[in-house]
Amino acid sequence: MTKFKKFQLIFLAVFGVLMGGLATVKANAAAQNNIGYSVAAQLPKNQIDKRNSFFELKMKSGQTQTLHTKIFNVTNQEIKVKSAIHTAWTNSGGAIDYVNPTKTYDSSLKYKMSELTKVQGQKTVTIPAHGSKVVTAKATLPQMSGFNGLVLGAWYFERTDTKVTGNVKGANNVRNKYAYVVGMEYVLGKVPSGNLTLGKVGAGLSNYHRGVIANLRNPTATIVPNLKMNTTITNRDGGKVVKQLKQSNVQMAPNTTFGYPMLYGKTPLKAGYYHLHMVVKNTDRTWVFDRDFTITKAQANKYNRSSVDNPGMNMWLLIGIGALVMLLLILLILLIIYLIRRRRRDEEDTEK
Repeated sequence: MTKFKKFQLIFLAVFGVLMGGLATVKANAAAQNNIGYSVAAQLPKNQIDKRNSFFELKMKSGQTQTLHTKIFNVTNQEIKVKSAIHTAWTNSGGAIDYVNPTKTYDSSLKYKMSELTKVQGQKTVTIPAHGSKVVTAKATLPQMSGFNGLVLGAWYFERTDTKVTGNVKGANNVRNKYAYVVGMEYVLGKVPSGNLTLGKVGAGLSNYHRGVIANLRNPTATIVPNLKMNTTITNRDGGKVVKQLKQSNVQMAPNTTFGYPMLYGKTPLKAGYYHLHMVVKNTDRTWVFDRDFTITKAQANKYNRSSVDNPGMNMWLLIGIGALVMLLLILLILLIIYLIRRRRRDEEDTEK
């Protein structure tokens, strides 16, 4: 196993999540153990390398096996921890994601870790103060005739009893979520060499930012690590370079698609005919891809309109609007004062 795979699978995710959805990694929390609990995989006999702290299991077609992980509570009060099995995939940052499940999978993925392995019993367990509890998951492999390679995923643990840390009127409260991820890798037969292909290329949005999305596919049941990418987009009408990007340290999970976002920033998308030239390589191999693609006027308008990269309102316009609002408020206050005084004078004249 490569050093990269070991690093990926000995993965501890300790993160804070804003109520609005923003995630912030707290890397030092694990070392300080201020999250209140820890987990440890109980490695079975078919563990390939017992020096690893994650499940790296030699499996066979049709095999059934029960796996165990122990949760330790280091606090002086009981805590609640939920767990789930996730299937590894390649996110838009070019990293293997074990934490956040995806909704879409590459068509080459036949066996998902989340479908082959199920948590047994209650998904959320209570661990007593300074105590521990063993949770189990059952792996049930179907008849996988002719399958050689890896099934990759993780056993995800999240503490669910943490409190809201602030209560500020008019502001979003922050809720911390602390999670561990224990890597899971099933190895069947002889692991194949990695290969890459280029899927669909076209205009799109990535996290509400406009650009061109190139779908780089790994249709093989193995990790393709440490990729360097050099990509150039040119206009086919004259060959002018429109965009040039480089990205390194891309890691691709087995049988997944990397939707590589080549973002345009404040530059709007323009309708036209384009060509993509992409060179992808690691220490084992080099792949070269060329693809013509088109951005239609409708696509350009759609993604430009939906992008958060559009420039905001002019600052002086905002200042002018603010000054106008203040002036109207002052005039309204003066009008109210005038009407109150006039009413008082009318009442005094009536009394006379």
